[in-house]
Amino acid sequence: MNVRRDGALMRNSSQGSIFCKSKVGTAIFIGVLLGFVFAFLFPAGIFKSSALSVRDSRSVKFITQADSNSCDSSERIDMLKSEFISASEKNAQLEKQIRELTEKLKLAEQGKDHAQKQVLALGKQSKAGPFGTVKAVRTNPPVIPDQSVNPRLANILEKVAVNRELIVAVANSNVKAMLELWFTTIKKAGIPNYLVVALDDEIVQFCKTNDVPVYKRDPDEKVDSIGRTGGNHAVSGTKFSILREFLQLGYGVLLSDVDIVYLQNPFDHLYRDSDVESMTDGHDNATAYGYNHVFEEPSMGWARFAHTMRIWVYNSGFFYIRPTIPAIELLDRVAKRLSQERNSWDQAVFNEELFFPSHSNYEGLYASRRTMDFYLFMNSKVLFKTVRKDDNLKKLKPVIVHVNYHPDKFPRMKAVVDFYVNGKQDALNPFPDGSDW
Repeated sequence: MNVRRDGALMRNSSQGSIFCKSKVGTAIFIGVLLGFVFAFLFPAGIFKSSALSVRDSRSVKFITQADSNSCDSSERIDMLKSEFISASEKNAQLEKQIRELTEKLKLAEQGKDHAQKQVLALGKQSKAGPFGTVKAVRTNPPVIPDQSVNPRLANILEKVAVNRELIVAVANSNVKAMLELWFTTIKKAGIPNYLVVALDDEIVQFCKTNDVPVYKRDPDEKVDSIGRTGGNHAVSGTKFSILREFLQLGYGVLLSDVDIVYLQNPFDHLYRDSDVESMTDGHDNATAYGYNHVFEEPSMGWARFAHTMRIWVYNSGFFYIRPTIPAIELLDRVAKRLSQERNSWDQAVFNEELFFPSHSNYEGLYASRRTMDFYLFMNSKVLFKTVRKDDNLKKLKPVIVHVNYHPDKFPRMKAVVDFYVNGKQDALNPFPDGSDW
């Protein structure tokens, strides 16, 4: 019994020892395994990381705030830089647009921008109508008035002009007697819208004394020298430069020499469908409005007859000019040539610029023009050579009579007044058809 009991105890003891060893081994294995796991997950150590986290929390928070403020400040600087760059770019674009618009305005004023002139002339595109119904554009649109060109003149024109139109004469004291007869007939005809551009102080005072609207330009040595000493042709040449400001201000001008007698209001007889509407030096339908002239050259044999188109010149002493781009270009062209070609006659240059077509390197003026009725807007050749000898034509009362064909201007002007205004039927008889000169 004792032997069995001892044996059993020994077995039990052996088994307990083995079981304990097994638990220890398992614990060691689990510990090692956990060690590997923690070593893998927390290489810097659990307590060190925790300590660092606690110790440096305030520092981390300060750094974070500092970084945040730095980022905000940096972002604002970047935003301001971006806004500055954007504003600079917009400013550069605006400056570029201003330069472009200024250049376009300059070109328009000088009449050199052909594309713009075509747009103004043609307007919106349209389809061609049926046969016989198509008509091209004849009336160019007026320019936009620019009062900054001459505010003083603009104020005068606002008071004098009617429907933005007026008669304008350029005069100095050399034509004082004719000027007086000129504005006397204007007043007699009941024409309110007229203005004298005085080239000297004597004419300014003379006009003011006679209650005549007058304007004297600001000092300009070129114009002033002509005003002091210039004859009829010299004074006539200055008017093209002077008229430019009137057109820029948006006014239609009926340019008038002072050797003209007014019998009716000319504004009642204008068509206003062209850039230039002028009286003619022609004396009948053919010479005034154009004709087919045959030139004969016998040496050419079968081709001895060559057909040409002729028209007598427009009179540069009486024409209506609208405030359009082609009209301003005409004034610029004539004024430039007269300043460069000292021996040129203003009427010849005026007609050459109006009628010469484009050819080779020469670019003609694209201005519309109309010839006035030569019986209504009568030159002195028509009056003294034809009208006064015809009983029917003598009954016609013209709008104006321009004594342009005769040098004895003042006595013929007074005779015209006597004949048409005072009813003296023989007033025109003493004068020859032509001139004694």
